[in-house]
Amino acid sequence: MTHAPLRTRIKFCGLTRAEDVHLACALGVDAVGFVFAARSRRRLAVDQARALRDALAPLVDAVVLFMDNDADEVRDVVHHVRPSLLQFHGDEDDAFCRGFGVPYIKAVAMGGDASADAAALEAQYPAATGFLLDSHARGESGGSGLAFDWARIPQAMHKPFLLAGGLSPDNVFDAVRATRPWGVDVSSGIESAPGIKDGARMRRFVEEVCRADRLDR
Repeated sequence: MTHAPLRTRIKFCGLTRAEDVHLACALGVDAVGFVFAARSRRRLAVDQARALRDALAPLVDAVVLFMDNDADEVRDVVHHVRPSLLQFHGDEDDAFCRGFGVPYIKAVAMGGDASADAAALEAQYPAATGFLLDSHARGESGGSGLAFDWARIPQAMHKPFLLAGGLSPDNVFDAVRATRPWGVDVSSGIESAPGIKDGARMRRFVEEVCRADRLDR
């Protein structure tokens, strides 16, 4: 497995309001995610995402999330939103994912009876900058609020991985200590309703990640 980072990166995903973007930046998160998956309750229109992207503070990355969107839609989003990173959750292959001139990470379904092999993943997606291990089953969207068994994380991964699925202020401390990921990704665990983030939960999530880092690094 890759060496644990000195600091766990934090991504807040599924943001839909400028005030939540501003707070995320003030709390020091590394990235925010804007969702374009067709079935997501947090899906944005391009003009909404562009306005939220423009609200980002310097040095905070914009990530856009897709799930089997067609290439024209991805290109349109890339052109107007100017993301730092693409995140793919569907059946996209490596050639598709790397075809837009922006670095990408590939989500890996860890829910149900799904399993993952590090060598196979890295061979299948050689251009991926990393992988996001999520609790959804194959063919389903993320953001379910359910966790998967962290003991099933593939061993000997050479690329960074982000842990997602079911994370919240109540369990992220244990998650970071148990898995030592490159980063953590949270959506429903910091919400009061789909797409509506809760400021107190956002703040406590960051505090718990930092607390784990102080003990484990």
